[in-house]
Amino acid sequence: MARARAGSQASALEAGLRALRHRDLSAEQLRARLEARAFSAQECEDALETLARTGVLDDERFAEGRARSLAGRGAGDALVRHDLQRAGVGSSTVERVVSLLEPEEKRARAIVERRGAGARTARYLGAKGFSEDAIGAAVATSWRDALG
Repeated sequence: MARARAGSQASALEAGLRALRHRDLSAEQLRARLEARAFSAQECEDALETLARTGVLDDERFAEGRARSLAGRGAGDALVRHDLQRAGVGSSTVERVVSLLEPEEKRARAIVERRGAGARTARYLGAKGFSEDAIGAAVATSWRDALG
């Protein structure tokens, strides 16, 4: 019985390593994948604990990389927060990671410069999770620059 259990745990650990081979996942995302493969709750916990202890699974690293990726693709802070919370990252980690990003207003301004100031761009920014303050400031700055 102990041998079968050790084999099962190794299988959960191997499945976790395979899942993390190409990209980072949050602990919650990896747990869901392991549970979907019919590993028991204890096998999942053991594998997650081992992967976290060895540094292979790291929610901080996942959150930082995911936030940078989303922000680099034009996402606002609200969208970044939502995505990380949906992935199971803790709220304190989410807030810390969002605070490390380039200021939202500066990212919004870059999009306005590329797309032009106007109602369509403002709606686009809103859909991408930018705050009303960041949208207003970016559009106003663009209009102010255009008017001289």
